[in-house]
Amino acid sequence: MLLNTSYEIIINGIEAALVAQLLKFIGHLIKTKKVDFQVLATTGGMPSAHTAGVISLSSTVGFICGFESVEFAIALGYSLVVMYDAAGLRRSTGKIAACLNKICDDFYAHGQVPAERLKELLGHTPFEVFVGALLGIYIAYANHFFLFQ
Repeated sequence: MLLNTSYEIIINGIEAALVAQLLKFIGHLIKTKKVDFQVLATTGGMPSAHTAGVISLSSTVGFICGFESVEFAIALGYSLVVMYDAAGLRRSTGKIAACLNKICDDFYAHGQVPAERLKELLGHTPFEVFVGALLGIYIAYANHFFLFQ
């Protein structure tokens, strides 16, 4: 019923992003021994949910329309922009936030009211993006060739 439809593409993309977020939650739980549901809604960390979602979407488009199709080329182009943003721009923004937080900590260390801290974990390392891509491909492949049959 869902095989080779736009629903399959959407479901695979959303599922991959949700599985990536769930893996982050489980990883945080194992690491800290604390349940923190905020992890489910945060950016950054292993694996990249943005990458998993867009690569799963692109892979599914490739499985349905063919990897030489215009639709796949458009989906892949979109995915590459998202992946570049995750590992490039958002990662740099996180480093800038860390620097500003350090400056504010030093400035407010003299008894003044502290400023609100900026979120530092915004982007991903290239490895986190790579693992997100592998997860996205795996979910698209598994769903297309096994689940939706």
